[in-house]
Amino acid sequence: MSIYLDYNATAPVRPEAAEAVAVALVSAGNPSSVHAAGRAARVLVEDARAEVAELAGVKVGSIVFTSGGTEANALAIESARAAGFARIIVSAVEHDAVIENANATGLCVEILPVDGEGVADLAWLAKALAGEGRALVCLMLANNETGVIQPAAQASELVRAADGWLHVDAVQAAGKIAIDFNALGADTLALSAHKLGGMQGVGALAAGPRATLARRLHGGGQERGRRAGTENVPGIAAFGVAARAAREGLDVMAAQAVWRDRLAARVAEAGATVLGEGAARLPQTLGFAAPGYSSELQVMGLDLAGIMVSAGAACSSGKVKASRVVQAMALADLAPYALRVSGGWASSEADWIACGDAWVAAYERHTARRREVA
Repeated sequence: MSIYLDYNATAPVRPEAAEAVAVALVSAGNPSSVHAAGRAARVLVEDARAEVAELAGVKVGSIVFTSGGTEANALAIESARAAGFARIIVSAVEHDAVIENANATGLCVEILPVDGEGVADLAWLAKALAGEGRALVCLMLANNETGVIQPAAQASELVRAADGWLHVDAVQAAGKIAIDFNALGADTLALSAHKLGGMQGVGALAAGPRATLARRLHGGGQERGRRAGTENVPGIAAFGVAARAAREGLDVMAAQAVWRDRLAARVAEAGATVLGEGAARLPQTLGFAAPGYSSELQVMGLDLAGIMVSAGAACSSGKVKASRVVQAMALADLAPYALRVSGGWASSEADWIACGDAWVAAYERHTARRREVA
């Protein structure tokens, strides 16, 4: 038995996306060339741009393709710095791709705290925005570890009133909940293909009319002069197909909330704490912590049972570390014991049930061993 429940790390490539890659790979055209092959490649890129724009709820011309979510976040942050923003406010639960790029600017970085459910403190944000200097505010749409959805639209009202710039990392939210760029009030928004069934190494940044992008990669005039380098045509084509499939499958994704909650009830009954349970969350993400049962042991135990999950963000060179997100929620005592289960486009109810069966059995064995040692 092999069950994959680590979609928040990366989703399996959708069959239709793989087919799009195969079609693009046999095309020899550079999308910047004016001959027939080049024009054909350009069609693939622009068709994909339209699909990704539809997924994010933005105009087609607002999309800039990048090498992934990390570059999209970096492009937004660097653009705000180049535009003269004097400081950066990042939520305490942001992905490292945001936090590290913010720190790299050399600007003052302030941390926006979250409450015990992992939701950003907007009262704190309002006070911080009243300080000196225009601020770039980075607030993710949904957390990668807990699935907690952030009040980005409410934050945008505060940010705009202070003449700030709101950047939303929507990498985890895209394809799992509906996204409306204008309703969010974002100035920039980051996306990644491999989180929703496209290829790894492809992403996009959506930019609104208040944002002026300053390109980080210099060379040719690709992406309307906003990002140099020949476009990754196969990856972009697959991104477009995956974006369309994800948009059309939102109802299927929403149905996983029932499976998530059933698993949550099982682990809670066994003694685990469900993270962010009182907040709005992604329908296919469950974060929980079992005191005394380390994240590493949980991941290993489930892996031996043929079930693949994560201890949190999958961007630490294979290392299992105490969750920074859980620590930010004032639950530092639970941080070493956090686990994340995340489903996706090919997940089934049986997958979630099997995960619960395996976890409960492993936890019972672990607690029995601890009693024997004691």
